[in-house]
Amino acid sequence: MPGGSDRLHHTSGPDLPAGKPRGAARVGIGGPVGSGKTALLEQLIPRFIARGTEIAVITNDLVTAEDAERIRRSGLIAPERVLAVETGACPHTAIREDPTLNLAAADELDRAYPHLDLILVESGGDNLASSFSLDLVDYWLFVIDVAGGDDIPRKRGLGVLKCDLLVINKTDLASHVRVDLPRMAREAAEVRPGKPVLQTNCATGEGVDAVVARIAREVLFDR
Repeated sequence: MPGGSDRLHHTSGPDLPAGKPRGAARVGIGGPVGSGKTALLEQLIPRFIARGTEIAVITNDLVTAEDAERIRRSGLIAPERVLAVETGACPHTAIREDPTLNLAAADELDRAYPHLDLILVESGGDNLASSFSLDLVDYWLFVIDVAGGDDIPRKRGLGVLKCDLLVINKTDLASHVRVDLPRMAREAAEVRPGKPVLQTNCATGEGVDAVVARIAREVLFDR
C-alpha cells in the first residue's frame, strides 16, 4: 500500500480488548496559516463518524487552545475527545523535532478510548517546510490553498514534496485571485510523482469525500 500504510505501528496491549491493536491510527494535518486545516478537520469529523469510525482529535497552537475550543464548540464530536497541545515554540517543533507533547496526548486518548480507530492531529499553522515525524503519525496530509498563489508547488516545499496526500483547498477562489487552478494541480502532480493530489473546497465540503476515502483505504484499510 502506498503512502503511510507500511508505517502503522499498532501492537497489542494488556489494557485493550482481546484482538484489538494497541493504539489508533494517527493521521497528521499540516499546512501554512490560513490554508484551511481546521475547516478540513470540521469536514472530516462528521464523515468519519457517519461511517462508524471511532475518532478523536489533537490540535496544536502556539500559546492558545483556540482551534481545540472551536472544534469542541462545533458539536461535531464529544468535547472530551478533543485535546489541545500548546507548542510554545515554532509549530513544526511539536510535530517533527520533538513530538513528545503530541505523543503523550495521543497515548492519553488511546487509554481513555480503547476502541478508538483514528486520531487526527492538526498542526499549528506553519510554512511550506513543515513536516510530520513518522514517530508521531502513520500518514499525513499537507493543505495548501489557491489564495496563497499557484506558484506554491513550484517552490517545492518539504510539506508539498513529502506528505502522503497533498490537498489543494479553496478551489472556489481561483478565479478571484487570478490563479490558474489546472496548472497548479498539474505542477503539484509533477513535483510529487506517484503521490496523490486532491482538490477541495472545505467551505462547502466539495472534494472532502475523496480525502476520507483515501484515508479509509490507505490507513484504516476500510474497517
